[in-house]
Amino acid sequence: MWHLYQFPLCPFSRKVQLALGEKKIGYELVTLYPWDADERFRQLNPAGRVPVLHDPDRRVTLMDSMAICEFLEETVDDRPLILGSARARAEVRRLVALFDESFYQDITAPLLYEKMRKRLVLRQSPDSRVLTAARRLLHEHLDYIDWLIDNRRWVAGSQLSLADFAAAAQLSVVDYLGDMDWTGHESAHGWYRVMKSRPSFAPLLRQKMDGLPPPRSYADVNA
Repeated sequence: MWHLYQFPLCPFSRKVQLALGEKKIGYELVTLYPWDADERFRQLNPAGRVPVLHDPDRRVTLMDSMAICEFLEETVDDRPLILGSARARAEVRRLVALFDESFYQDITAPLLYEKMRKRLVLRQSPDSRVLTAARRLLHEHLDYIDWLIDNRRWVAGSQLSLADFAAAAQLSVVDYLGDMDWTGHESAHGWYRVMKSRPSFAPLLRQKMDGLPPPRSYADVNA
C-alpha cells in the first residue's frame, strides 16, 4: 500500500490526498514534519520535503506533489484530473502552477510561517505586518477565482480538474488558520463550498495539527 508522508497543514500534501481520494486509491498517512526529518526519511527524499508517496512493497518512491499527481494520471485510468484536449490540459497545468507557486508564496507560506512555525517551533509571536499583507493579497487571488468561476463551470474549464484541487488545497490551509475572508467573493465561496462537500475532502476536514486547532467553521461544509 502507498504511504503518504505529510504533515496536516502542507497544502501540497493536501493536493495529493485529494487526488488519491478522487481516484479511490488506498493509502496510509505518515505524519512527518520537515523541520524534524530523520535520516530514515532523508533516505526516501534527501531534500527532506513532503509530500513523499512511497510503496515499500514495490520499492517505489515519488516526490513533489505535481510529479506525484502526474504519475497517478499516467498509471490510474479512473477519474482523470488532467483531462480534455491538449489545450485544456495545458490550462489545467497553468492554473495548478499558479496556485502552487503564486498563491502559496503570496499567502499560504507567510501565514504558515507566522501562525504555525513561529508558534509551534520558534515560540515567537506572529508579525502583524506580514499577516496584513497576506490577507490583502488573498483578496486579489479571490478576485481571480471569482472571475474564473463566473466565466467557467470549474476553475480550469467545463470539467472538474486538478486545478480545482490545487486551489482548494491552498485555501483549506488558509481556512484552517482562521484567515479566510469571503466578503465580496460569493462566486469563489460557492465553488469552495462545493469542493469542501466532496467525499475526497472529508479526510482533510478531520485532520488536526497538534497545538494548533482550527476554528469551528473549518469542518462545516456550509461555511
